[in-house]
Amino acid sequence: MNSLKRIAFALVLIGSIVILISPLLLAIITSLKAEQDIASFPPKWVFLPTFEHFNNVFYKSGYPFGTFFLNSFVISFFASIVTIGVCIPAAYVMVRMRVGIKRFFPFVISLRLLPPIVFAIPYYMMFQYLHLLDTKIGLIWVAALMNIPLTLMLLVGFVQELPKEIEEAAMMDGCSVYSMLARVILPLIAPGAAAAAILTFIFSWNDFLFVRILSDMKATTVTVGSTLFIQAYGIRWGDVAASIVLSVIPPLIFTLFVQKYLVKGLSMGAVKG
Repeated sequence: MNSLKRIAFALVLIGSIVILISPLLLAIITSLKAEQDIASFPPKWVFLPTFEHFNNVFYKSGYPFGTFFLNSFVISFFASIVTIGVCIPAAYVMVRMRVGIKRFFPFVISLRLLPPIVFAIPYYMMFQYLHLLDTKIGLIWVAALMNIPLTLMLLVGFVQELPKEIEEAAMMDGCSVYSMLARVILPLIAPGAAAAAILTFIFSWNDFLFVRILSDMKATTVTVGSTLFIQAYGIRWGDVAASIVLSVIPPLIFTLFVQKYLVKGLSMGAVKG
C-alpha cells in the first residue's frame, strides 16, 4: 500500500511539474526553430536548432534590448531598496509604538488584494502631471508602492517575533531609536528583509501592466520589449519566444542562487518554541 502511495505521489508530482514548466519549454523549443519549422502543421518536434531568433533580438530587431535588460535590473534593484527602506521603520513603529497597527495596517494589506489595473489610470494621470511618464524613476516608484503591502506584512510578523528585552538592553546601553534600529533590529530581521527584497525584485522584474501603460521606449523593460515583435503585418513568433526566454533567464538564475535565503526568511519565526 505504501508503495502505491509513493508511486501515485510521484506521478502527481511529475505531472504537476510538467504542467508548470510546459509554457517555458514550448517557448524554448519555439525560439530554437527556424521560421518554416514554426509555421509547419502538424508541429515538428524533431528539427535542426538555430539561434537566428536570439541574434535577431539583439542585433537585427531594431530595438535596444540591451537597454531593456538594464532598465529591468535598475528598476527592480532600486524598487527593492526603496521598499525595504520604507517598510523596516514602518513595521517597527507599527509593532512597538502601536501606530496604525489596528487601522492603517489592515488598510495597506487590503490594497494588495485589489487588481493592479485599479491603480493604472490614477498613476498615469499623476505621472503625466509630474512628467514621470516613460522614466525609470516613475516605474521604481510604482514598483515600490505595489510591493509595500506584501513587504510590510512580512516585516511586521518578523518584528513581532523579537523579544522586547533586546531593545530595552540596547536603550540602556545608550542607543537611540535610529541606532538601535540599524544596529540591533536590522541584523535580527535580516533574513526576513532579504526574503522581502528578493520577492520585490522578482515581482518588479516580471511586472508587465504598469510598464506597458507608463512607459514608451526609454524606460521599457524586457517583459514589455517582448511584445514589440507582435506587429501589424504579422507576429514574429520565433523572436517573441527568444525574447521571452532571455527575459526569464536572469530572475531564474537569481532565484536559484538566493533560494536558501528566501526559504530561510519566509520560514523565520514560523515555529515558536
